[in-house]
Amino acid sequence: MTFLDRLRSAGRSNGSMLCIGLDPEPSRFPGALKGDAGRIYDFCARIVDATADLVIAFKPQIAYFASHRAEDQLERLMEHMRRNAPQVPVILDAKRGDIGSTAQQYAREAFERYGADAVTLSPFMGFDSVQPYLKFHDKGAFLLCRTSNPGGDDLQNQRLASVDGQPLLYEHVARLAQGPWNLNGQLGLVVGATYPAEIERVRRVAPTLPLLIPGVGAQGGDAVATVKAGWRADAPIVVNSSRSILYASGGDDFAEAARREALRTRDLLEAAKP
Repeated sequence: MTFLDRLRSAGRSNGSMLCIGLDPEPSRFPGALKGDAGRIYDFCARIVDATADLVIAFKPQIAYFASHRAEDQLERLMEHMRRNAPQVPVILDAKRGDIGSTAQQYAREAFERYGADAVTLSPFMGFDSVQPYLKFHDKGAFLLCRTSNPGGDDLQNQRLASVDGQPLLYEHVARLAQGPWNLNGQLGLVVGATYPAEIERVRRVAPTLPLLIPGVGAQGGDAVATVKAGWRADAPIVVNSSRSILYASGGDDFAEAARREALRTRDLLEAAKP
């Protein structure tokens, strides 16, 4: 199965658009785990086990592991997810953006070392920063397009001189991903939930691509507006929520509380379908 096949299958079987971002912060861990970076795997594995039937994907953020010298725990977590939630694709949130042999090594890191099903990439060095990832034909890549941070306006919202008028930079990225860059149907786009109007514009330019949409929950994105802007029956959206689910409780019931919040968010998203 290709990544897109796996994504659609998980969405159907779990009735979900929800992606849980695995962004472990030991200082926020509950109970006896609090402050212990050696327990990152334990915390994340409990979250995965409690929510695997509720999500379309999991999204570990690599910096939250690397900053604590916990790459070995990330490897264990990836193995745990493949073994215990094989139906759920895993998106490695790495936001890599380099070229040549360096990009090849980053692709091997994501897909061979960690065994991710997809990876997030920065496309701003051009197609040769994306191409090495597309050589893994069963894998996917989400390109940063219209991100959820206010500073995204500095570049993404600028207009370009073009024979097609004056598209915004993020619209141009979407057009490339929908068209000439998408050699094997492997590409998707990252569009922030804090900008539902821009999600709608991206969807018009890229009607068939999967959209990874962070920003729901602690970042303030509107779940209902996000779904109405981006959901299409033939093009999945992957709506990410991290902190509001991971840290739904500061007690020993953290996994059960995470499940309750994940269930609430999944059902909210599903109910918002047009």
